[in-house]
This record gives sequence, structure tokens and C-alpha cells, in this order.
Amino acid sequence: MAPFIDLGRGGPTAAPGKPRLVMIIADPGRESTAAMEWALSHAVAEGDAILLLHVNMPPNSAGAGPSRTGSGGSAGSPLTALLGAGGAGAAADADFMETMSAACKARHPRARVRALRVEPATEGREAKAQTILAESQRRGVELLVIGHRRVSSFLGLRSPSGSSRAHDSTAEFLIEHSKCVCVSVQKKGQNAGYLLNTKTHKNFWLLA
Repeated sequence: MAPFIDLGRGGPTAAPGKPRLVMIIADPGRESTAAMEWALSHAVAEGDAILLLHVNMPPNSAGAGPSRTGSGGSAGSPLTALLGAGGAGAAADADFMETMSAACKARHPRARVRALRVEPATEGREAKAQTILAESQRRGVELLVIGHRRVSSFLGLRSPSGSSRAHDSTAEFLIEHSKCVCVSVQKKGQNAGYLLNTKTHKNFWLLA
């Protein structure tokens, strides 16, 4: 049996508890799609509510996330596959938040799904992370899921200390500071599974 990652339900043998509020960070990129896929398949349970949160960061700002080439992703994207062949046309034209909401409802028809866009609550390099943190605490989120964007070390990014920063600072900030369980998700190839990080589990490999 794979090591257990606590997702806020008390353990693998614990009795079902009250429904949770699961927040998934929604951005128009494959990292966000992979995080949603993992959450819907491995984390969201019967009765849970799902909140898709997008922070409207200014273009080219730190934490703005990848830009999109179309609203719903390519025909071969994980999101299109999740919606099924019948939703492929809609996925190409729909707003990415609407498309992600439809995917959540398709996978968990009885779940309460809400999509929310918010403005950054502060300025600076960690504005996105601090906004997500504030929203998760204000709304009583019990599980926070975010896609982990791996930054290439070839970009030459350096921290103030001079060390290489080949990581996603938003995801790492939330893992470190969230009062609820926070899981960052990075998909490793089409069928290679997921690389998960939490405060207590680092680089945990989950096969697809």
C-alpha cells in the first residue's frame, strides 16, 4: 500500500466525516488542469463542495501563470479528455473557468461546484499566493489543491541569496503557510502519474 497522505479526513480507516470545501486553483494552463484531474480522481469525495478560484493577476506579473492559446486548451489536452469526446468542441470555445466547472460536475454530479474570480488583495511577488491564502482562510477551506509549475533552471532565475530558483513559489508559499492541507500537483507525462508535495510529503510519486 502506498504511503498515506492526509487529505483532511483523519486517516485511511477513518469513518466518513462532514463534507469538506475543496478549493482548486484555476488557471488557463496544463498545470491547473492536472491539479483538477488529480483532485477529482483522488481527493474529492461524496458530499464535498468544490470551489474553483482564479486570481486576476495583471499580465506579466509574478504569479500570473501561463498564458493560454485559446480558451479551453487543445483537443488533446487533459481537460478535453476529462470532458469526453462529446465535450471537445465546447472545450475549444468555452471560457476556461466554465470548462473546468463542467468537468467537475461531470465527474461529481452531486457536488456543489462554484467558480470564483477575485482581484489580488495585495501587491508584490507573493500577491497571488497571499490572495489565495486569505480566501482559503476566510471561506473555511479544508483542502487546497494547486498545480505546480516547474520553472526551468536554464532560465537563470536566482533568489536574493543567489541560489537557483527552479520551483513554483506560489505553490511552495501556500504549502508552507496554509492552515488547511495544501497539495501541489505536477503531472509527469501523459500516463506517468503525479508528483505531489505537501507540508509533510515531498516529491511523493503517485502512479496514474
